[in-house]
Amino acid sequence: MFGLSEFAIVLVVVIAVLAVKKLPGLTRSAGRSARILKAEARAAEDERAPGTPRVIPGETVRREDTGGGATGTGDAGTGDTGTGPGRGDARA
Repeated sequence: MFGLSEFAIVLVVVIAVLAVKKLPGLTRSAGRSARILKAEARAAEDERAPGTPRVIPGETVRREDTGGGATGTGDAGTGDTGTGPGRGDARA
């Protein structure tokens, strides 16, 4: 009657027919998983290199005391902490 190889072929065909609707989603999910795995592998490789400093691009903000005795540097009630780009003074 049916041998093992014929049964396997029929099983693969049945699975393919039933999974046609979900196949695009499965491949998309597999692609995302591969990208995540690749990013995690790069991050682990970066952690293993102790001699190179890790640089995070961004803006350095210096906090200086204004001498007023208050803990905040911004205007009271405005929510301004005085550390953003619209500070109003010409310090670099």
